[in-house]
Amino acid sequence: MATTEVEHRRGQLAALSIAAVVILIGVPLWWRTTETYRAWLPVSQIKELDILQLQLSADVEVVFARGTVTPEQQKKVPLTMTQDDEYIVDENTSLRYRYETKYRTATIMEEDALNQPTAAEADLSLHTLSESPCGSLVVYVIPETSSVLPEDVEVYIGQRRTALLRIGAQMRVGRTLETLLAHLEPRIKQVLQVMSFSHTDITAALSDRVRLSPGNKESIADSMRAFKSSPGYEITFSLLNPDPKSHRLHWDIEGGVETYIQPLLTKLSPLANFSIDSQTLYYAMLGVNPRFDNSRGGYILNTDSLAHVINPVEARLGSNAASSNPVLNFLLYVPDAAHSPLYIHDRQKQEVSSNAFHSPRWGGIMVYNVDGFYGPEASFPVDVSINMAKVMGVFLAQLRLLLGVQSSTTPPGFLMAPCGSTGLADWELDRLMWSRTVENIATATTTITSLAQLLDQIGNIVINDNIAEQVSSAVTSLQLAVAELEAGNLGFALQYSKEAILASERAFFDPSLLHLLYFPDDQKFAIYIPLFLPMCVPILLSLLKIVSEARKKRKERHAKKD
Repeated sequence: MATTEVEHRRGQLAALSIAAVVILIGVPLWWRTTETYRAWLPVSQIKELDILQLQLSADVEVVFARGTVTPEQQKKVPLTMTQDDEYIVDENTSLRYRYETKYRTATIMEEDALNQPTAAEADLSLHTLSESPCGSLVVYVIPETSSVLPEDVEVYIGQRRTALLRIGAQMRVGRTLETLLAHLEPRIKQVLQVMSFSHTDITAALSDRVRLSPGNKESIADSMRAFKSSPGYEITFSLLNPDPKSHRLHWDIEGGVETYIQPLLTKLSPLANFSIDSQTLYYAMLGVNPRFDNSRGGYILNTDSLAHVINPVEARLGSNAASSNPVLNFLLYVPDAAHSPLYIHDRQKQEVSSNAFHSPRWGGIMVYNVDGFYGPEASFPVDVSINMAKVMGVFLAQLRLLLGVQSSTTPPGFLMAPCGSTGLADWELDRLMWSRTVENIATATTTITSLAQLLDQIGNIVINDNIAEQVSSAVTSLQLAVAELEAGNLGFALQYSKEAILASERAFFDPSLLHLLYFPDDQKFAIYIPLFLPMCVPILLSLLKIVSEARKKRKERHAKKD
């Protein structure tokens, strides 16, 4: 009996020892070696980004020229005033526009600049004196008797960040400075709507985050036409020659790009990087049959048939597989002799003056007729030198639209200076930078919050240190972009917003986040049960037996005491 008791006791201790080793060492070791690694993420800061409160601050300087304010009014300047406009876009997004306006009188050198014969010369002279920082505006108030502006012009918007505003005599005589500023405020606000950010443009830039209301159809159309913000763009110029036997085409695309396109891209360099290539495609047809018009003596492409032009041509263009940047296509199509001349008509059946059209977020096509070279004594193929100034002027206008440079509607009495050799005015660049910064912030916040929700819902996705670093970098850049935007530092805000969108997209599209790379729970059970069940059942039965015997002995001891 003693030997049997000893053996029974030894079996119990062995079972308990094995169970202890399995529970205290085996299970933690297995759990540790098979757990999904998930690096720390700034979840609380990401949740704060879900509620976006943006403040756009712009510095405005109003300069009074001689003859616009009385001596009594001059005693109260310089003066600084701040105006805030708040808009609730939706329950998670709000906008605040802050205009800090500084009023002062013109210096002697500025007075000399304002006495130039023309407004363009005055604008250049004022720019030479001092260059306004990015995102700011200077409005010069000139007297009614000034000859720098034409008689029917009240506001002149220059190529830089300056505007000239004519003041009426009835506005200043016998009035206090406060009354004068109150009368100037609506006109200055109109200048800001044209030269700086507008609520319509900023709301359209939030399209990735906010569903736009049907009332903003114009802004929706403008935002759908332009390409989305991207760190880089590929621009391709293609010459389509469907009939090489009829004409031999020569185009100086390198010189045309250098003269007309490159100045614009250089000015847009803070927004994105651009790469340009060109190609010539032979026997490339439009894919539609134009209709011959006897009254016009040529072939017609109606608006309805333009939609069918792009697909057949696009198949011949090719693509740059090494780059993920959006591609802007600009096609110059020279009709064959059998369908020449070829004209494009709009919806009103009127001939399009540029003989070109553009497709939203794709590019533009221009038809270049060369039927004038087909003389009675012409020998085929005819050598044709393409007028690059005419072609690049059209492509430049289309490029501005596709990149989001929108020409705002000017109120009555406004005169806008041409954009000059760069193809872009300074204030147009600022206006685009405001929109792109807000768009980048909206896109990056949406990407980061979506990624955080995905990782929270699917717990077995591995979060590497690299992903955590990218997420933290995106959150930090977003916070800095919002802060710089609030401080009015547009250049820094744009740079931080670009860093935020790059980091957020690298984290979101990281290959290690693919859920299919990991086993779901049912497959884990199918693997682990055959491995652990044969070992765990004997241990579990032994433990149950030990517990049962312990309870039985406890009852026997209680019975003996009774």
